[in-house]
Amino acid sequence: MKKLHFSIFMSAPREKVWEKMLSDSSYREWTKSFNLAGSYYKGDWSQGSKILFLVPNPDGSGEGGMISRIKENRLYEYISIEHLGIIKNGVEDTTSDEVKKWTPAFENYTFREKDGGTEIVVDIDSNEEYAKMFEGMWPKALQSLKELCEK
Repeated sequence: MKKLHFSIFMSAPREKVWEKMLSDSSYREWTKSFNLAGSYYKGDWSQGSKILFLVPNPDGSGEGGMISRIKENRLYEYISIEHLGIIKNGVEDTTSDEVKKWTPAFENYTFREKDGGTEIVVDIDSNEEYAKMFEGMWPKALQSLKELCEK
């Protein structure tokens, strides 16, 4: 497992950045850097809750994505997502050998007040296969989030 680290400064208060990052409508906007078809989630961000991160299959045959749990949520400070499995064609998988190779994996967001704005630090566990792809996508996604927050 490879650890990836990204950060960006936004000229906006932590509360606004938190809200834009996690609310349904703006989440769909800034995550287009990961999938042009649109990413979305089902569930909520409260600690301990199950949350599904989804994308529609291009052929309309259902959804694909990740099965996750909110491991920790400290309002406006920190959120930790524990990825537990995948969804293929609408079917959840947390037990296959493919999934067991990389789970659990964590995606953590830290929100820091800095210079009158907010710095977001993103730490991600990634398998080697996807690390290079994420290294290209995450900076673009964070830039999109910055643009939403600084409007």
